[in-house]
Parts: sequence; structure tokens; C-alpha cells
Amino acid sequence: MDKVVATADEAVADVGAGASLAVGGFGLSGVPNVLIAALLRQGADRLAVVSNNCGVDGGGLGTLLAAGRIVRVTGSYIGSNKEFARRYLGGELELELTPQGTLAERLRAGGAGIPAFFTPAGVGTLVAEGGLPWRYTADGEVATASPPKEVREFDGRPYVMERAITTDFALVRAARGDRHGNLVFAKAARNFNPLAAMAGRVTIAEVEELVEPGELDPDGVHLPGVFVQRVLQLTPEQAADKAIERRTVAPRPGQVRH
Repeated sequence: MDKVVATADEAVADVGAGASLAVGGFGLSGVPNVLIAALLRQGADRLAVVSNNCGVDGGGLGTLLAAGRIVRVTGSYIGSNKEFARRYLGGELELELTPQGTLAERLRAGGAGIPAFFTPAGVGTLVAEGGLPWRYTADGEVATASPPKEVREFDGRPYVMERAITTDFALVRAARGDRHGNLVFAKAARNFNPLAAMAGRVTIAEVEELVEPGELDPDGVHLPGVFVQRVLQLTPEQAADKAIERRTVAPRPGQVRH
């Protein structure tokens, strides 16, 4: 089945208001920026996003955030995104903070059809006991807090139950892909992209290099095409456009930094 779509706008045309999205990326690595930009143009709002982080100011998911199009985020950290922090602390955004490994497994479990699992991560903390602020009021009071989770003992050790995550759509970026949706990810981009792709009921992948079926080494495929419904081939310019979060240069020995 040929899953290639002609444009990014076509790829996200049916993402509706109130949709849930699993979005790949690790920091600025492997972020599906072209699909995010198309979604910004498309206009869908009240989005619930599941992603390791919510982009940066002016980049990635940060563009949807600044436009007021995201109402809920499930992620592992805020990072240096000032707009994210402002909206969360100001009561404009609901945030479910989740340990990073737990978030990864919740996405994978959703794609594997596993409804829940037990993990030691978070036992004895607010993650398990409840009380993490999900939403604040405009004057800084906690409006909604996380509920307590089931804790069960296995072999004398306590574990907390975490629910799997599935979403309406998933947006991911791959280094290579074929027309059947088989994908290969590069380095750090592999951290969350395959997991986000598994969790989406409709998964849309932007690929830097599109090859014909049979050209990918089967042993090298990171995500089989069964998890992918649409493939967008990036232009060379789009594929080469990769942001760097911080540019720092360590001084040479004896050099004084001004």
C-alpha cells in the first residue's frame, strides 16, 4: 500500500479540534517540524499533546503553544520554554508531568495493546500518592491535582500502576522511510519517535529520505509500516533544517572568554 501524501497540509487536514496527539522528538532532535507547521496553518485547537517536551520558544510544539492551540500536555519536563512555564503557572494549560522512562513505556504499551503496567518509578512520591499540580488558577492556587495511583507489592517491592497512552494522531520524523511506512530513525531521534508512532491511531511520518519498498534492510527497520498510515517526503531544504538548542564553545586551554 502506497501511504505517501503529496503535502503536509493534506497529511494533517483531518486533525480536528480537541484531538489528542503523540509527537516525537527528544529536545530539538527528530521533531516533526514540517507537520507541526502545517497543523499551525490548519487551525485545529484545544489539542491534547503527549510529548517528551513541548518544544522551545518559537520552535516545534512551542509554536502551537504560543498560538494558544494546546490545552493539555503530558510530558517529562518543561525545559527552558518560558511560554510553556507561563501558561502552566498562569492556569492556561494543564500539565501531567511523568517520569521520562514511564512516559516512554506508556506510549509503547499503548501501541502494544497493553492497558497498564507496574513500575517502581515514582513509588513514595507525589507521582504515586497524588497531589501533583495539573492545573493552576490564574492567582496561583492549585485547581486540579493528580489523583493517587494503585500501588501493589511484587516480591516484597512496591510498584505503582501506570496507564498506557493512545492518541488520535501521532506526528513523527524519520531519517529514512519507504512508501509502505517502514521507518528508520537517526541517533537521538530514535528515543521517542518510534514510541509516539506506536501510540497514534493515525500516525503521520515526515521522512528526510524516501526510498522504494525493498530498499530498506529489513534488519535495520526501527518501526514497521503497520504502525504508520501516512508518509510525507520532505524537500532537501526541509530535511536539512535542523535547529540547535544551545550553541556553546568551550574555551581552549589558556584562552580567556570575554
